[in-house]
Amino acid sequence: MKLATVTIANRFRGPPGSGNGGYTVGLLARYAPEPMTVRLHLPPPLGVPLDVVAADGDALQLSAGTIVYASATPASVDFEVPAAPAPATAQDAATRYAGLGAHLFPGCFVCGPARAAGDGLRIFAGSVAGDPTLYAAPWQPDASLAGTRQAVRPEFMAAALDCPGYFAIGGDRLMLLGSLSLRIDRAVAVGEQCSVVAWSLGGAGRKWRAATAIYGADGDCAARASATWIELQRS
Repeated sequence: MKLATVTIANRFRGPPGSGNGGYTVGLLARYAPEPMTVRLHLPPPLGVPLDVVAADGDALQLSAGTIVYASATPASVDFEVPAAPAPATAQDAATRYAGLGAHLFPGCFVCGPARAAGDGLRIFAGSVAGDPTLYAAPWQPDASLAGTRQAVRPEFMAAALDCPGYFAIGGDRLMLLGSLSLRIDRAVAVGEQCSVVAWSLGGAGRKWRAATAIYGADGDCAARASATWIELQRS
């Protein structure tokens, strides 16, 4: 059964020509009543109407005709998260953001340094001083991300949980998001002084895993995710 039709605008791109992975995950999160794992099967296209479809059981799919770009199934997302970093700590960590020096996709909606404030999210996660295993960045959501009652919409919460994990496992590798297991406990508000943290969960071969979390101004964890990243071979 078709639940909705969505289109990924060029603003929300990740790699050139395709939607940001976390944003795409969040499009399905709009329609999922529980924590879920979303698997990205193909790079989601820009400017193409995509159907959100209720599949078998509680599963959802994002598809165009017979082509399935992403699928979502219920999941348990219960892992522990570290304490929220102090705002000054997150600000300092962002000065060590590797993407400021070189970036594979500088136009990425989430982490691209070529995106202007108010257009991209500009979440620049760098290593925390004294704890190189933890990455952090400040985030103050722009008014264009608002849903009802000035709460940030799910697709933007999911997007914010995407790219910081990539940099926590090595931002010099050519990798694409393979899957994201996501839990949103509450939406943060537009203009709220938030922070995003990320840390590596290890990996081997071409598969690498990371975890991310968003904290509100009160220091409470608002959302968390674990991701699998797939390393691509450079041509």
